[in-house]
Amino acid sequence: MAGQTTGDGAAEPAGRVRRWLLHGLEPGRASGPYTKERAEHQRPWWRVMCLTGLDYFSTLGYQPGIAALAAGVISPIATLVLVALTLFGALPVYRRVARESPHGQGSIAMLERLLPRWNGKLLVLALLGFAATDFIITITLSAADASAHIMENPYLPGALDGLQVELTLVLIALLGAVFLKGFKEAIGIAVVLVAVYLLLNLIVIVVSLGHLLEHPELVSQWRRMLSAEHPDLLGIAVVALLVFPRLALGLSGFETGVAVMPLIKGRPSDIARRPETRIRGAHRLLTTAALIMSAFLITSSFATTVLIPQHEFRAGGEANGRALAFLAHAYLGNGFGTVYDISTVLILWFAGASAMAGLLNLVPRYLPRYGMAPDWARAVRPLVLVFTLIAFLITVVFRADVTAQGGAYATGVLVLITSAALAVTLSSRRRRRRASTVGFAVITLVLGYTTVANVIERPDGVRIAVLFIAAIVATSILSRILRATELRVTGVRMDPVAQRLIAEVAERGEINIIANEPNERDETEYREKEAEERADSHIPAQDPVLFLEVTVRDPSEFESELIVTGEERFGYRILRIEGASIANTIAGVLLHVRDTTGKLPHIYFAWTEGSPLRYLLRYLFLGDGEVAPLTREVLRQAEPDRRRRPRVHVG
Repeated sequence: MAGQTTGDGAAEPAGRVRRWLLHGLEPGRASGPYTKERAEHQRPWWRVMCLTGLDYFSTLGYQPGIAALAAGVISPIATLVLVALTLFGALPVYRRVARESPHGQGSIAMLERLLPRWNGKLLVLALLGFAATDFIITITLSAADASAHIMENPYLPGALDGLQVELTLVLIALLGAVFLKGFKEAIGIAVVLVAVYLLLNLIVIVVSLGHLLEHPELVSQWRRMLSAEHPDLLGIAVVALLVFPRLALGLSGFETGVAVMPLIKGRPSDIARRPETRIRGAHRLLTTAALIMSAFLITSSFATTVLIPQHEFRAGGEANGRALAFLAHAYLGNGFGTVYDISTVLILWFAGASAMAGLLNLVPRYLPRYGMAPDWARAVRPLVLVFTLIAFLITVVFRADVTAQGGAYATGVLVLITSAALAVTLSSRRRRRRASTVGFAVITLVLGYTTVANVIERPDGVRIAVLFIAAIVATSILSRILRATELRVTGVRMDPVAQRLIAEVAERGEINIIANEPNERDETEYREKEAEERADSHIPAQDPVLFLEVTVRDPSEFESELIVTGEERFGYRILRIEGASIANTIAGVLLHVRDTTGKLPHIYFAWTEGSPLRYLLRYLFLGDGEVAPLTREVLRQAEPDRRRRPRVHVG
């Protein structure tokens, strides 16, 4: 009726990019049994890791430079702190997320389940704002860094000087154009890009470390600078702990690693609820990616800090946003450096593609299902245009500055990881696992401190996130109001008793249904209600009636499948339903009765006394309100033909 839903309850978004990301597997459908059709779209975990690596590993293009600029000579030590948080904080958290969310829903869906109703919805909206910050800044920052690598290449003419903003906008526009057309073999491309990029980085780092072995005086010089600025080890440790939040870009990629879980190859013996092969594959993916990235972070931070003069990391310096590329040109020549630049530009550009795919996966999963986005938000092309325009705006505001966008990116990454840590902490507490609860609570506190410290020092990220959140909440409320009188019913199922009761009434003439708000549910309530409606609406005494009782289960839900149960109580025929809204639920049942019996049902209401504005707000947020006119309006929108529209009577 109102569209179909996936197995996990998420509305099924349309579009070729969505199908590209999961190779035809929707998150809910991927949770089903292992079949040959699904197996054709799945890959070994190490190949899927490369899709995650587009986001995660590509940060090597700018992370060492940002780390050196933020922490100075302490950068390698601060990077060790970051690696410790990665291996002993983020990795255990997301291994648990993978186990509890094996179909790619991620930590946001975990929090939605743990915090139901409007509390969960509002938290999801806030997290979507931070997720949008993360993904949008990934697109703009990656494009900005790609343009920096292009402009600094010695073989290119100087005509590009001063055009970094324009070049970045061109790269973003190309990204949007590709998504409007659609991708196909994303994983194959990702495997090649990641493999080549990591190999080139390995060569650069090995050559750089070899140069340090040949010139140990450079290491001695770095140690003297470190001792001069920070004479004692305790001071070094304290400063490293204080500055490492600025290095939080190195934590990106974990949420993406969970999102691509449906692509991991399983076995026929896997069950839908707990696909152990996929979970083990996801654990290998996350662990391997974290270990590889940790090794590159430590070695690249040390090599760039010791070998590159500090002034080159600053704005205008040749190592600004491209520290490893600087070393590639310096120690391996401009020919190899150009190959490295091309590889970096491609993976950074494709990392933006990964972020765009993440947005196209995330927004249709939640907002349309909440009724908090127009129905076109399920489609890809309009969303691509919206996200591309937002990326244009962010690029212009930040002047395509990689360092300036680092704080905003880190804020989005840290909030998502902190929310994941909170989700697994709450999950462990609910399962009464005391040791896990304490451990994850400590990780949550550490990540929380990192997030707060990053926000205080670099508030740009939270400002952008607040703008996204405000825009999401405002458009969500407006959309919820505009879409409130849609049918909002995905299907109707009736138990055998309900089918029998409706058939008995239909055989004897008109189908008369009395809407009843259940209170005591005793014989007196039904007798008085029937007498009142027969008198007010002139229902013939010989015509049988059905009572229809709707209980609002969760008013924050927008769409739902209706399950109608029949009951005979004190000689009265009663249909009972749970729904997100009384008016929409009644309309859905009436249309179903019409379609199954071939007769137009009649529904009878009594007017409700009170303020119309108050009842309108109750309808929007609590699902009840003035039911009679709202039911009629829902029916009017769902069935334009008045001759086929169920009849609404108010006494």
